[in-house]
Amino acid sequence: MSNCIAVMDLGTNTFHLLIADVTDGTFNELARDHEAVKLGEGGINKGHIQQNAFDRGIAAMERFSSQIGQYNVKRVKAIATSALRSASNGTDFINTVKEHTGIEIEIIDGIKEATYIYHGVKAAGALSASTSLIMDIGGGSVEFIICTQDEMLWKQSFEIGAARLIERFHQVDPIPAEAIQQLHAYLDEILKDLFTAAKDIGVDKLIGSAGAFETFAEVLELEKQDDFDVKHIKTYDFDLDSFIRITDILIASSSQQRKAMKGIISLRVDMIVVASIITRYVMDKLNIKRVSMSTYSLKEGVMVVQALSLES
Repeated sequence: MSNCIAVMDLGTNTFHLLIADVTDGTFNELARDHEAVKLGEGGINKGHIQQNAFDRGIAAMERFSSQIGQYNVKRVKAIATSALRSASNGTDFINTVKEHTGIEIEIIDGIKEATYIYHGVKAAGALSASTSLIMDIGGGSVEFIICTQDEMLWKQSFEIGAARLIERFHQVDPIPAEAIQQLHAYLDEILKDLFTAAKDIGVDKLIGSAGAFETFAEVLELEKQDDFDVKHIKTYDFDLDSFIRITDILIASSSQQRKAMKGIISLRVDMIVVASIITRYVMDKLNIKRVSMSTYSLKEGVMVVQALSLES
């Protein structure tokens, strides 16, 4: 028996919609959409969604609601993460969405977010018997999961997403060396729990979950071929030297240079710099030499959990 489910991932930078037909614990994608709402713009570190961002978010949800209405959807799951978790007017946003669309939004904590991300990356086939570190760089938070294909060994969410780091450290473009040093010092303090866990457990590989890692793959592949589309793949293995080269270029680049690069969507022109810095920082700290990417992330993980719940 099949069931149609709609899942929404309401992130700090982007709202995502995934509609799929679920049969026997697996899903077949019917529709996918996203909207760059920039919910944290101008206020993420102040804990308040600014009016323009608030309005963009409501408009996106109304559009998603219209799309959902085109399918025989049995269940709707809307998940909100860091921006709505920390915003003083997050409840106002949730109530307005319910009033305009009937959609009920569930705010999840960082640990549940990490769990969904794990299930998404696992569904992509990116995990193996060896120990990996999944890294999901969002606009508001970054999730780290140390895991194998069989189990999660450790997980934690940190409120150090790209939008937050840009506001604190990337006010001058290109980003100055002093700002990078300050960011490194900040991460030294914030990510102590990660480094302790990784040292105790051991990590063989870094797996980037969608987002910025899709951009890294797009930029590298579009240097070689004009018709590469990251959305047509589920996983991607980076060549280490190429990965180091492209992140070095991105960190040193100006906004205009990034805008001119094939593979960088407008939403990521700014965030890709801090995403590059934090990724390279974690790789250096943990001496990681293998890097890959999963295009499946939180929304696919939510879909997998929903599919399994229908079976039970």
